[in-house]
Parts: sequence; C-alpha cells; structure tokens
Amino acid sequence: MTVLDAPRITPEIVAEHGLSPEEYDRVLHALGREPNLVELGIFSVMWSEHCSYKSSRFHLKKLPTKAPWVIQGPGENAGVIDIGDGQAAIFKMESHNHPSYIEPYQGAATGVGGILRDVFTMGARPVANMNALRFGRPDHPKMRHLIAGVVSGIGGYGNCVGVPTVGGEVNFDPAYDGNILVNAMTVGVAHTDKIFYSAATGLGNPIVYVGSKTGRDGIHGATMASADFDENSDEKRPTVQVGDPFTEKLLIEACLELMATDAIVAIQDMGAAGLTSSSVEMASKGGAGIRLDMNKVPCREEGMTPYEMMLSESQERMLMVLKPGREGEAEAIFRKWELDFAVIGEVTDTGHMVLDWNGETVCDIPLGPLADEAPEYERPYLSRNDYKAWAKVGPLGNIPKSSDCAADLLTLMGSPNLASRRWIWEQYDSQVGADTVQRPGGDSAVVRVHGTDKALAVTTDCTPRYCYADPYEGGKQAIAEAYRNLSSVGATPLAVTNCLNFGNPQRPEIMAQFVGCLEGMGEACRALDFPIVSGNVSLYNESKATGGGSAILPTPAIGGVGLLDDWQKSATIAFKAEAQKILLIGADPDMDTEIGQSLWLNVCRGSRDGQPPKVDLARERANGEFVRKLIEEEYVTAVHDVSDGGIAVAVAEMALTGNIGARLMIRSFEEYVDREVIRHDWSLFGETQGRYIVTEPLDRDIVEKLAAEHGIGCCFVGWTGGETIYIGTKEAATDGEVSLTDLRAAHEGFFPALMSGEL
Repeated sequence: MTVLDAPRITPEIVAEHGLSPEEYDRVLHALGREPNLVELGIFSVMWSEHCSYKSSRFHLKKLPTKAPWVIQGPGENAGVIDIGDGQAAIFKMESHNHPSYIEPYQGAATGVGGILRDVFTMGARPVANMNALRFGRPDHPKMRHLIAGVVSGIGGYGNCVGVPTVGGEVNFDPAYDGNILVNAMTVGVAHTDKIFYSAATGLGNPIVYVGSKTGRDGIHGATMASADFDENSDEKRPTVQVGDPFTEKLLIEACLELMATDAIVAIQDMGAAGLTSSSVEMASKGGAGIRLDMNKVPCREEGMTPYEMMLSESQERMLMVLKPGREGEAEAIFRKWELDFAVIGEVTDTGHMVLDWNGETVCDIPLGPLADEAPEYERPYLSRNDYKAWAKVGPLGNIPKSSDCAADLLTLMGSPNLASRRWIWEQYDSQVGADTVQRPGGDSAVVRVHGTDKALAVTTDCTPRYCYADPYEGGKQAIAEAYRNLSSVGATPLAVTNCLNFGNPQRPEIMAQFVGCLEGMGEACRALDFPIVSGNVSLYNESKATGGGSAILPTPAIGGVGLLDDWQKSATIAFKAEAQKILLIGADPDMDTEIGQSLWLNVCRGSRDGQPPKVDLARERANGEFVRKLIEEEYVTAVHDVSDGGIAVAVAEMALTGNIGARLMIRSFEEYVDREVIRHDWSLFGETQGRYIVTEPLDRDIVEKLAAEHGIGCCFVGWTGGETIYIGTKEAATDGEVSLTDLRAAHEGFFPALMSGEL
C-alpha cells in the first residue's frame, strides 16, 4: 500500500496529532482537500507550540531586540552581537524539559547537542556551555534519579564534544516535582564576515543532508513537548532522541571547514521536528519552494516511511543549500570526517514543499500556512489584580525575630537552594579549550576570546518565587540580576537570551504569568540597554501524574552575555586578604529592606508571604556602571552581588571561596539607613535589589568617596579576617558567630548526602 492509498484521516487521528478541530479546518482550507498522513504529520509538528509559538508570538513581538551592537536578533538559529575586532558572539538558550523528565540522561544530553548545533550552524565555534536546572523536592522518590541522569547527560555530552561547561544554576521547589526544567545555553565566537543564515535561495540550488543517518528516535518529539504530562508520561520514552557527542564533534569540525569556503548558501540544523522544520524554515525564510526526494535520505533503519523520515528527531544532522557545482567539494569534506552526505533535493520557485517517494508525490503543501501563516492566538489572561487574587500570596504580617542570626545563616548555607553545587560542576569539564578564566561558583563565568585580551562573561538567572508572587516585578528582577551578575565580574552587559518556561497557556492565570513576566523583562531590557537577541518558549510544563504538582512556577530563565576588554581585570567573589573593608554598594537611606518572598523567610520561617522586592531600574543601572568602574580602575579586590539570602549569604559565600572570615558590624548599615528600629535579621537577610558587596584595603579609603561623588549609596558593613563569620551590632556585643569550618560542612554537605541516599 502506498502513502496515497492509506486510510482517510479521522477525527481520532487528528486528535492524536495534537491538532484541534478548528486547526484541522485550517489545514483543509490551506490544502483545498484532505491531507494524507504525511501532510497531517507535517502540519502537526509545524503547528505545535514547540515550533510555531502560537500562544506566545503575539507577546514576544513586544520585546526590545535591537541595539547598535546587535547583528542578528530573534528569528535565526541564534542571536549575534558584535564584540569588536571583526568578531561576534553567537548564543542561545533552549529547553529540553519534557524529554529530560522522561529519560533524564538522553534528554539532557540531546538538549546540549541541540543548542550546540544552533550556534555552530551560524558559523561560530562553541566556546562555552551553561545550563539552568530546576528540580522538585529533594526527598521526592524520583528526584535523585532525575538529578543523576540530567547531570550525567550534560557532562557526558559536553565533555565528549570538547566544549567547556562553565556554569549555570540549580534550584529546587515542589512545583517541579512532576516536570523538571533543563535549559541549555551555548556561546560561540565567529568572524563577523563569516556568519551563516538559514534562508534558502537560488532556483535549482542543491539541498544537502549531512551528519548522522535518520532513525525512528524522537518521532513526535515536538508534539510531545507541546503537551502537559499525565500518569502515562513514561510511555513517551520513544519520543526522546538519542545523542552521540563524538559524531557532533565531527559535525562541528566538518561544518566549520566547509564554512571556510564560499560553498554554502544557507544552513539549518535539524532540531525539533527534524527534517520537516529545517526544510520548511529554510524555504519559507528564503521565499522559495523546496522539493525533496525521500528515497535519498540516509536512513539507519529498514523500511522507514516518508512520515517517519520527516518527523524523526534523530540527532547530529544538518541541512544545507549549496552553490551549484560545489557538491563534490562539500562531500569530500564530510566523507573525510566520516559523516553521511547526500544531495536530497533542490530549491524551487513554487512556494510549496513537495516530497517524492518511490515515484509518487507524497506531500504537496504551500509553505505559507506552515510557517508565517501558522495559527497565532492572543489567549485570554487575568488582570494584575485578578492574578493577585488567584495567586493568594499572603501579606507579610508579623514575623518572629531571629534569636540567632548566625544559626539562621548556617541553615541557609546548607539549604537546597544555596548549598554548594560542587558535586554537580565537578562532573563537567570547565577547562577544555584552555580559555576559561572563571570556573563555576562565581557570579558569572568568564571565558577568554581565544588569542585576544577580551573575554566573554556569561550568566543564567531567574527567581521563580518572585515571578509567581508578582510576574511583572519577577520579570524585571530576572533581567536585572543577570545585568548585576555580569557587572560583578567587570563585564559590560550586552545582550540576553532566554528560555521562557511556563504552564498551560490555555489557563488565563498562566497566561497572566507569561504576559506579566514579559512586560517586566521588556521594561528592564529597555532601561538597562540590554536587548533580547534569541530565546525559546517552553509551555505546558504541567503534570497531572500521581505525586506531581500542577503547573511549574513561572520560570523565565535569562542567559546574559557581557564583554570585558581585558580578561585579567575580571573580578571574583573570593576575599583576597584579611583586614580589608567590606562595603555595601547600593545602600540607600530611602529604600526599605525587603524581606518578602526572601529565601530566609522561606527556609527559616516556612513562609512565602509578602511581595517580592521592587526593582528600581535607574538605580540598578547606575550601581552597575559604578561597580564596573571600580573593577576597571582596580579599586576593589572582590565583588559579589547581593541576591538570595541577602548580605549575610553574600559575605559567607565570599568568605568560603577565599577561606577568610569576616566581622559584620550590621549596626553600621542600620545607622546609615537612619531607622529608629530596624531588625537585624531583615538587615542581614533581606533581598533588596541593586546591591553589591565589595572589599577594599583598609589603607585606601577611595570607594566611599567615589560613591559620594557619583551619588551612589555606599556604607561600611564590616571587615575581613579570622576563621568565623561574626555578626555584631556593637563593637563588644554579638548576635552570633559561626566558624567557616561549620559553614563549609553545611554548604558542601547537601549534594553528596542527597545523592548518596543519606537525606
């Protein structure tokens, strides 16, 4: 039986492909007839949330994406920014959430492989990987398995392919019990005159398939990623792709070798929806048509049908349009690297995707409805007031004062969201390539631009509990913290990529989270001159499975990239010497110390009440610029932004990294902000935004004078020294003291205990 002889499409088959009855009516209108199964499959993946962004495109258009240094914004495989000297940084962040929950090793591994391809597809050599991971409760029965698999998958792929994994973030919350998040980010470097795009042009130009053979793994992967989970989620295991990092390494080198010639017209990796999305996107962006001979597609399994070939998400594959007559040259390169190479079609001027197989046309679809004319929904969402009523975030109320701030600090430093991630990042090769300047554990990773004095700083950031309590402020804060982390190492923040992880967009409260976060992100990007150049949307992150929660917390993960002119001037968080002043940049007598939604409130008081801290974007920018000036002029010896856990945690992290203690005289800060009564725990653990801890030798006395000249809040909060963190309110009285030894044991002990089954 041929494809065209297959049974007619039924409503049940349409539903199995994730299309609504209304969307199927659009298919009928677009074709002017009923589709066959191949055509239905192509519509299903191209119109999936994962590929079409049908619930998010309307709002994504509102984000700021331009700046003089932006070469390419959203719409290509990755974003591109100018970093001077004829060089560009190319980067993007993407999700592999659903696959990683179903099969954590391969899900995470192929997430890394996919984001690497997005970057080197554009002509960049990848120089750094990052990741942003969210897990459920540490004591959830499935969580240890998920953590071990995801971390092994990230390390296994990144280490083998030879790209350093230089940092990221890991957080825990019960909201991720049934739907973990695995967001991967890659940064690469290219020459500005050798950037490659995906628009297929040139009537008759050959279309070439390179890389690995096509198998049956990953079929319906894009559709699976566009639906929430239920108790049968494990049955979706065959939709998870299988990766081979050694083949990816060969593919990188072969592509870069061919890119050194002028043979390539367009290039696209085969990511979600595989051969379907790559061919549709290339042809539609070029305003062309495309004809493929499915008998020429390299397959590793017998009897594969066009339906399977087009929907497979087998890894390590690319699609190219070459200049006529260059096929032999390209084939020689890919054969040298022991990769498949096949001319499978040509560019046409029909505006249609046409697939031939065994002498018959098995697909003929106009490209417009598949791409630019795909469904776009402006889904209803709650107003800010209605959302606040739905979220039921309680007022701050009366919170018991801490009887022992040092004990609270010890508890925080050993808690899941603050404990050392050493167990994780020691499994990643962060040094391969020999250009890593700052390894995981600081505010931002720093990677030298090979052969130059320049360096790229990279960070990933988001505070989902803020985004739940107030999506607008949470969205602002996610951008602001990325800006702050880049500034903390001395880098000028240049641009943002993102991975927008949310629940079911058909729920008005979830769309309220999405819209609110994007509005806050957009305002922050405009105020900080920090445009968004690439990204990914991952919706339907929900689980109805037994033991799982409902929707995840709104998690707009932000990947920030900045530039240092001289990598040797990058700042680190470690205390460098004893008897140095500890100063708080951003201290302001007009600001309240904000404790609502703080980690201290959650961990030490068991409450998630109150509103998240407000973000003053003008102050954020001024403070960041001032800190970068301090670093550039080498006035400060250590820098760390104040975020989760407030001043006390920032100082403790600096002390542990430098193995030098500190004496915090918190009364100094209280007197600076001129409060009759200010609670010491709020001073220590409040998460007021826009602040940094810096250290300065006692004999300099420069920073406070400069701050006053620039109108920047700054005050003395203590000095470095000793083997403890001493918290005092007067010279001779103390609210507590904890040794670095005890702090380190708590800080370093969580992950080894969790993964050994001791917790």
